[in-house]
Amino acid sequence: MKIHEYQAKELFQKYNIPTQGGIVIEDATKADEAVDKLGGNLWVVKAQVHAGGRGKGGGVKLAKNKEEVIKYVKQILGMTLITAQTGEEGILVRKVYIAKAEDIKKEYYFGIVLDRNLEMPVMIASTEGGVEIEKIAKESPEKIHKVAIDPQIGICDFQIRELAKTLNFNKIVSRRFSLFARNLYQFYMNSDAEMVEINPMILTDDDQLIALDAKVSFDDNALGRHKDIAEMQDFFEEEESEIEAHKYGLNYIKLDGNVGCMVNGAGLAMSTMDIIKDEGGEPANFLDVGGNANAETVAKGFELILKDSNVKAIFVNIFGGIVRCDRIANGIIKATEITEVKVPVIVRLEGTNSKEALEILRKVNIANLISANDLKDGAKKSVQTAIGV
Repeated sequence: MKIHEYQAKELFQKYNIPTQGGIVIEDATKADEAVDKLGGNLWVVKAQVHAGGRGKGGGVKLAKNKEEVIKYVKQILGMTLITAQTGEEGILVRKVYIAKAEDIKKEYYFGIVLDRNLEMPVMIASTEGGVEIEKIAKESPEKIHKVAIDPQIGICDFQIRELAKTLNFNKIVSRRFSLFARNLYQFYMNSDAEMVEINPMILTDDDQLIALDAKVSFDDNALGRHKDIAEMQDFFEEEESEIEAHKYGLNYIKLDGNVGCMVNGAGLAMSTMDIIKDEGGEPANFLDVGGNANAETVAKGFELILKDSNVKAIFVNIFGGIVRCDRIANGIIKATEITEVKVPVIVRLEGTNSKEALEILRKVNIANLISANDLKDGAKKSVQTAIGV
């Protein structure tokens, strides 16, 4: 789950992580009041959406007086912000964050992310702040510095000194960075975060370190332990189909391909997506119907997949263990009764009641239903069908 910049900063403050303070508003008429409350003579107006690159898309503006603040708030609120991360459809801006501008001596990149290969958090720092980390990694990888943190030990003094040295901090700033880094790591661990990104972390004229921006995402499976964080979820920023899937106990993530996938089990679902790519195709979604799938949930899965106009074929790949194949077959039939399935459906069923399931599907004689012999055969037929071969 992702949260907005202003929400991340609220959480940072609880851990004594210095941030750029501000006020979030959803009504342009509140801009005047926000400026008076903040004080100062230079402000930044920031669109609050779950996407990076806001500045390049026109979602971040520097205002030199109150009139400019009001003008920019009116411009940004209600705009469809398009960035490299939003795609061409963009995101509607419903909130803006008005903050006092800070004196900036130097910008840095600083963050923590879970490295799944190492199975531990990795703290990342770079002197090239304010630029996409992907761009730095591609063009100047030597400017990215990482330290892996054993969660059983925690962050060590020598690791912080190592990062401070690579960032060229003097002794005073290094001491402040040590506290900053420790507090950020504590926040990361205590909140079950998956990623914490501060870009930029700035050094002010008086040698203070401040989180000028904040991007945080959390482990969805841990939200039950963090009701205060769960309440921060902005459903306007979530994919509508993913929210609907959650209501039915389906694990669904929309992707950009043209082969819809319906699978039981996360591991098999990932393998299915991999083999589709190996066959030259692109999966349109991740969909795990789970071990308690029934006709209704399978039908709902079809409905979600078919809402994506990019889908040209659906690959149903079921290994009957906990979930029986005949349940999936009945779900497919129900889906064709309540939803017009115009695209070909490639079906591979193995395991519990697979023969019965195939017999059920044969008797119904569903149009555009293609049987697959195994996983590879199903993936190949799905890709070929999607591209019209």
